[in-house]
Amino acid sequence: MFRKNTLSHTVKKGKLGEKRNMPENNAVLVGNKPVMNYVLACITLFHGGAKEVNIKARGKAISRAIDIAEVVRRRFLPDVEVKKVDIGTDRLEAREQDGETTNVSTIVITLER
Repeated sequence: MFRKNTLSHTVKKGKLGEKRNMPENNAVLVGNKPVMNYVLACITLFHGGAKEVNIKARGKAISRAIDIAEVVRRRFLPDVEVKKVDIGTDRLEAREQDGETTNVSTIVITLER
């Protein structure tokens, strides 16, 4: 579910004008930090020229990801819309040797400007 964005763009490097491809990484991975830290990350990506930002979370952080998307849309960037919401399940293997797997819910909220 959480795969790297495969879009790429060309960036000039150095005086010689050499070009190389760099992957666009417009994803904000949600963890345990305060909501405003992630909101600032989203706003920074949009102001940096990103047309889309993916907010990714799993487990208990899903509700925080929804809060982040709503704060960005309603308080800071009213021209941003929710383009897509993907939900899914990741299967995690236990750290111990018993071989049990655990299901963890995931969400990816795509915001578009």
